[in-house]
Amino acid sequence: MTTTSRPAPLHFKIVIDAAAPHAQADFWAAALHYEVEDNSALIEKLLGFGAVPAELTVESHGRRAWRDLAAVRHPDDPFQEESGTGLGRRLLFQRVPEAKTVKNRVHLDVHAADGRRQEEVARLEALGASVQRQVKEAGGEWVVMTDPEGNEFCVH
Repeated sequence: MTTTSRPAPLHFKIVIDAAAPHAQADFWAAALHYEVEDNSALIEKLLGFGAVPAELTVESHGRRAWRDLAAVRHPDDPFQEESGTGLGRRLLFQRVPEAKTVKNRVHLDVHAADGRRQEEVARLEALGASVQRQVKEAGGEWVVMTDPEGNEFCVH
């Protein structure tokens, strides 16, 4: 009997363009109850070797961080101890020079606990999100919102 082995699933992250990656990471960490990644140990190591210039870093949350990148990860997922990089559910925000101008081609759906959608919408508004519209269709109900930089997401 021959057994067929499947290839291992690929690891991925969702990368989101941002004008202010650290502010976006802070918003989404609070919105999803995720953790902002701490890459300071790796950054300090690379700075010590002279492998990267200090101009590529900033201080964020009292520690060294990449100037143009910030990520958030699910608190229960594994991560690399040396770099702080998440190995599971992860959002990476990268600085880009241009502002968002059109509708997202990809968006996140956030699922509130049963009966708590409006409470969750209010919490997200307090964090800086904005309600765009309420949707009621035969297939369900949800609220379309935007994050502080205007990226659409839905609360179900």
